[in-house]
Amino acid sequence: MTRTTRLVILLVAVLLLGGVGTGAVLYAAHRSGMRDQQQANGPTVRTGTVSLRPTADRRLLVRNLAWGPHRDEIATVPADDPQGPRTASGVKCLRFHAAAGTGICLQAVHGTLRDTYRAVVLDSHLHELHRFPAAGIPTRARVSPSGHLVAWTVFVSGDSYAGTNFSTRTAIVDTRTWKIDDNLETFRVIKDGRTYRAADTNIWGVTFADDTRFYATLATGGKTYLVRGDVGARTLTTLHRNVECPSLSPDGTRIAYKKRVKGASPDAPWRLYVLNLHTMKETATAEHRNIDDQALWADNSTLVYALPGDYGSDLWTVPADGTGTDRRLMTSAVAPAYLG
Repeated sequence: MTRTTRLVILLVAVLLLGGVGTGAVLYAAHRSGMRDQQQANGPTVRTGTVSLRPTADRRLLVRNLAWGPHRDEIATVPADDPQGPRTASGVKCLRFHAAAGTGICLQAVHGTLRDTYRAVVLDSHLHELHRFPAAGIPTRARVSPSGHLVAWTVFVSGDSYAGTNFSTRTAIVDTRTWKIDDNLETFRVIKDGRTYRAADTNIWGVTFADDTRFYATLATGGKTYLVRGDVGARTLTTLHRNVECPSLSPDGTRIAYKKRVKGASPDAPWRLYVLNLHTMKETATAEHRNIDDQALWADNSTLVYALPGDYGSDLWTVPADGTGTDRRLMTSAVAPAYLG
């Protein structure tokens, strides 16, 4: 091969690579620009009044991920028509939950050099009642059934639960006094009946039973545990191993959670399970895909959770007793909450 031939081949390769790179950049820019345009085949989203007040007609609230001017806004649909037109509130959240007229909205504040985050407590009209700085990237949020307590979890370092190189911070606020426990790692851990101390503890994924008791995930020593928390006593008591992102059923008898299963990919290790709190019996649901979400109970028999979709995430549902099959509930949505 002559020197001229090698130069020609090199030039062609450079031009091809440059063309591919330019095409990728233009496609990404085009797709990014389309995020502000409502898609013809997407859900209908319109502006309107969104309230957190309980009503006779049950409603489903979500963070709307459909492309268009209302992306990331909290939106509502009738619970019996989740694929119907959405009413958008104008309030944007990264994570959201609501109960009894109280909402918790985790937001990003975009700065010149870096983003910061905050937790905003909302009233029934989605007006701000109080805000708190959040120490990192929002990941979980919950409101107690009474609306008196709110909790959130953020990543202080890392951005995924799949590995071990992450650190979380979980806070609980009493909306009646605005008293905050800004780091549940300061609670006393009771493991196997004894006080347990370790430098590597992480707490995340609060789910409330009432205004005193809650459940969460404790990670330490490379293992995860379901813990029962007591706000007054400031204790966390281990109950069961290999439980992450628990969600308490409305009747208080079961915990839905993601469980690491043997043989799964380290990047996709979780399956959706349900734990009976009386018998400690585990039941695998009919959802066999990887679940990286804190599931929500639609009622005492049905779970709702997010899976990756074309425009971010879609909501799916599956029976909690291990029967049936999974089905898509709603496209382009995440962070659900039922009211009414």
